[in-house]
Amino acid sequence: MPRYDEILHGYSEERPLTREEAVVLLQTPDEQLGELIKKAGELRRKYKGNKVSVQLLTNVRSGNCSQDCTYCAQSCRSEADIEKYRSIPDEKLYADNSAVNEKHLARHCIGLSGISFTDGEIAELADRIQKMKKSGTHICCSIGFLTEKQARMLRDAGLDRINHNLNTSRRFYPNICSTHTCEQRIENLRMLKRIGFEICCGGIIGMGESEEDVADMLLDIREISPQSVPINFLLPIKGTLLAEKNPPRLTTEYCIKVLCLARLMLPKADIRCAAGREVYFAGREKTLFGIVDSIFAAGYLTAGGQSIDDTLQLIASLGYEAAVDSTGE
Repeated sequence: MPRYDEILHGYSEERPLTREEAVVLLQTPDEQLGELIKKAGELRRKYKGNKVSVQLLTNVRSGNCSQDCTYCAQSCRSEADIEKYRSIPDEKLYADNSAVNEKHLARHCIGLSGISFTDGEIAELADRIQKMKKSGTHICCSIGFLTEKQARMLRDAGLDRINHNLNTSRRFYPNICSTHTCEQRIENLRMLKRIGFEICCGGIIGMGESEEDVADMLLDIREISPQSVPINFLLPIKGTLLAEKNPPRLTTEYCIKVLCLARLMLPKADIRCAAGREVYFAGREKTLFGIVDSIFAAGYLTAGGQSIDDTLQLIASLGYEAAVDSTGE
């Protein structure tokens, strides 16, 4: 097996990284990170230029989920102290949508807890999406397993993109959830892609998975070929099973390696540093934006985050441009 520096020297977009090479890159010595960051940065500039897309996330339905995902504050096994509601008021949803347009953000991401929905619930959501689309907002929806009929209802309403994360590898998935499988997620993504949705698909780092699991997850995501790849770094929320039994052991250096690997494996995709940005990259934002081209502002469903204005100010201070379209020329 070649060394990490030999892999980087021989890297070519025409020859995708193998699983073994991906694992070696995740094992790059911390003191030798510069070359890995440089290679990822070259791809970031090639495909994304100097632009950063900023997303606002609204939790449309919170808590009371039937699934037992150990990392999630909204899970049926969670004892986290979070706000729970079946549907966010129209005033809040539409105000957030207006903020996306007024601040010239890239996209309004809306999340709904739960694994399945009635056709009536999807029809109500489609109506709300249709109203928000009248202002020209790009909208992404993070939702459970849709039927093809329901997916087409949302597509007809103007929904641009659907987020459905793999979260981890097929091998490790039973360690974080027993009420559905990784294979079910992958099959759902195939259906959504087949009927014409843009796809947002990423994962969570810090749940006790191995480097091999990270590599396997990214290999599956590469096969799906999504437009956006959000990488979340676990924020241990008190009351969730994972936070109590297996708190994350993440360093900023390791987080950087994961993001660089994502960039090398999916160079044309939006690579998003999602949850954990404000925690694991505090003081290292210059390095971060040299790798990723997409972030959230103002929080992550049940966890807070940097405000929109502070996020936009940070981007400008580092010499980047917040843009609705992050694609570089």
